[in-house]
Amino acid sequence: MIKPPAPVERRWGLTLASIILALAGWGGLIWVANFTLPTVGPRWLFFALWFMALTGTAVPFAGYLNRRFARALPPDSVLLRQSIWVGLFGATCAWLQLGRALNWTTGILLAAALAAIEIFISLRARSKWTPDDTPPTAKR
Repeated sequence: MIKPPAPVERRWGLTLASIILALAGWGGLIWVANFTLPTVGPRWLFFALWFMALTGTAVPFAGYLNRRFARALPPDSVLLRQSIWVGLFGATCAWLQLGRALNWTTGILLAAALAAIEIFISLRARSKWTPDDTPPTAKR
């Protein structure tokens, strides 16, 4: 017998935080691009706002991909961590491009390194065993 799909959980806190993060990031980027000169301070502000914008924008996509491909829906902290990896990748690529050090090889290696870190973190979390995980029908 086929089970009906489980209802989608509403994650209002994470959704609200991602909307605020994305709006602050994209709005700040528009302000930095239009009203500042590219000196040291606004340049670092650009990297911080770029990180915020990408992280806030990636949260819904991380949620969708986890709903589509994961066995179980992970907690909000995992979705936020995966979105932070996207923001970190984008900010690092922008920083590397500033020094003309970004090419396809470094971008792919950076993405592979961040993906490997996420895989190792998820494998570690999956391998943790607690005594409360034993099935209730198990007899000793």
